[in-house]
Amino acid sequence: MTNVKLKSRLTDKKSYNRKILLGSIIATLIAATPFLFYLYEYVPDTQTWNTWLGTYNSNYYQSANVGIWVLMMKLVPLVLSVLWFFTCKHWWYHVLIIPIAMFSFQTLSAFNDEIIFIDEMHIIWLLPFMAVIIPSVYLIRAKMFNQINHADKTMEELEEEFMIKPKTFWAKVKQYF
Repeated sequence: MTNVKLKSRLTDKKSYNRKILLGSIIATLIAATPFLFYLYEYVPDTQTWNTWLGTYNSNYYQSANVGIWVLMMKLVPLVLSVLWFFTCKHWWYHVLIIPIAMFSFQTLSAFNDEIIFIDEMHIIWLLPFMAVIIPSVYLIRAKMFNQINHADKTMEELEEEFMIKPKTFWAKVKQYF
């Protein structure tokens, strides 16, 4: 076997092993989300909770247990939405930014003691995201269907053509910032 073929096989095997490892980590994280959500059950029902990470003082909720419960109700869907966004292979995955923004606002409001009504009026904060993302996705869709009508390409080929594929995780993150 030549050196080039051997290097190619080794890099293919490394790439495959990385994909398996990354997929295993993502699958484990998704499978662990019920455990992540139910972490609040291990939090004491007191206003102040001292941990090795620091002290949590639940002013608004009057109970650290309730405060962490509310936080987990917002954080778990946020984590799942972010995982879905970074692993989605469809052309419409940019739409997932809208629920990610919504869950981010909700998570931040769960920390803010001055908010009286949680989860109200977040739609106003989401409107700028929606105003950019929804028309963009619609234009991509319209362009795809226009090309379907004028070409002999399948839907999968068009999705592949419109998809932006950064090589690394950080490249995918940098694509949006």
